[in-house]
Amino acid sequence: MIVSIIAVLFTFGLVIFLHEFGHFIVCKLSGIRVEAFSFGFGPELYGRTKGDTRYSLRAVPLGGYVKPAGENIDEVSGAPDEYFAKPWYTRFAVVLAGPLMNYLLAFALFAGVILAVGEPVPSTEALIGDISQGFPADVAGLKGGDRVLRIDGAPVAGWAEMAAAIYAKPEKEIALTYSRGGAEATVKLKPRASADGGKTRGVIGISPAVAYSRVPLMKGLAMGAHQCWFWTAFTVKTLASNIYHREKPDLAGPIGIVNIVSKAAHTGMTDLVFLIGLISVAVGFFNLLPIPLLDGGWMVLFLAEGVFRRKITGDFMKYVNGAGIALLLSIFLFATYSDIMRLVASHSAKKAAAAQAQTAPVK
Repeated sequence: MIVSIIAVLFTFGLVIFLHEFGHFIVCKLSGIRVEAFSFGFGPELYGRTKGDTRYSLRAVPLGGYVKPAGENIDEVSGAPDEYFAKPWYTRFAVVLAGPLMNYLLAFALFAGVILAVGEPVPSTEALIGDISQGFPADVAGLKGGDRVLRIDGAPVAGWAEMAAAIYAKPEKEIALTYSRGGAEATVKLKPRASADGGKTRGVIGISPAVAYSRVPLMKGLAMGAHQCWFWTAFTVKTLASNIYHREKPDLAGPIGIVNIVSKAAHTGMTDLVFLIGLISVAVGFFNLLPIPLLDGGWMVLFLAEGVFRRKITGDFMKYVNGAGIALLLSIFLFATYSDIMRLVASHSAKKAAAAQAQTAPVK
């Protein structure tokens, strides 16, 4: 529990704080007066004023915030060092710096993991790596690190042979024997039917364990940059597909993210660091979306200001911010609802599998 709490605080604190640090740096470089820059939220534990800025450490270490002078358009006094006194392109750079800092963090973490550990290569052994939540393997209680020994009593020499045996039996019950910590056990599960290239095959929601091979510096840096591009492109394609096919997006809210971070913290530092990189990409990408109150929403407004040469007014911002609050609250509630339903479905499936195992134990 303590490890999970520390991992969650560290993850959110690092990703959000560096996002705000990006805004802070560009404010300073562009001559915008910063009134406050904080790590964390809530009551101030320690603070120091240097120049015009109050630097503080606060009680809740979940990120931070930066407060430029004149940030509220209705409170602008006309001083040249205020936020809204600067040209539109300067404000555009300030809001863009937050997401860019998230991508820079993700690149550093991805490249660091790759250079320190090596290039991930799928293992050829029948050794389970990750388990997909809610799939037959997860419901049956299999875990990462389990070694599959037999399928329906027939020994399997490696991953390819094991996968072929599972693929061949969609929606048909199989007996899977595995070893964990030196002890053998057998579970019965029914592979889920999945279409692949016009063919139907059985899947149980497992992926192979990962082996690593060392890479040179430049290749490691290039691979780190590619990870940032890959996960961004993957997110765009997935959202586009959801919209085109009118499908419900599979969003993870606070509960889901905390659950994922907690699991990664217990599987190893490499998985946790890589996951922080993924979350940083997600936060950077989400903030680039043209939604009011997000950085992307501000970027659209500032760009329009530059194109049409008309200043943003306080009355206009009230309507925009109201729409942004409503949309963001809807996204938050939907993501939280999805998290809860996933947990309920997983718990119900495991409970049903346990009841079935009690009534028909495997020998």
